[in-house]
Amino acid sequence: MNNPEPTNEQRRVIYQARRGLKELDFYIDPYVKTQYLTADADEQATFAKLLTYEDPDLLNYFTNQDRPEDDAVMGLVNKIKSWRHAL
Repeated sequence: MNNPEPTNEQRRVIYQARRGLKELDFYIDPYVKTQYLTADADEQATFAKLLTYEDPDLLNYFTNQDRPEDDAVMGLVNKIKSWRHAL
């Protein structure tokens, strides 16, 4: 699938998506590479917000140890998890 050319803002988000934990990279890297650029504007904004969380918090969200207050962020975490485990 050909992704559209990213905007400067999308490039910034893609760069921020690089995390240090392989457990997070399992979910985030494939999403960024195959889903992010074709997602709608709301989902892209939610993903950018997701990336503002600290890695330990994100790990807790992806492993169901905790949940963010923002329901949209939690919804995207669940969407990414479901998509990734369906591969």
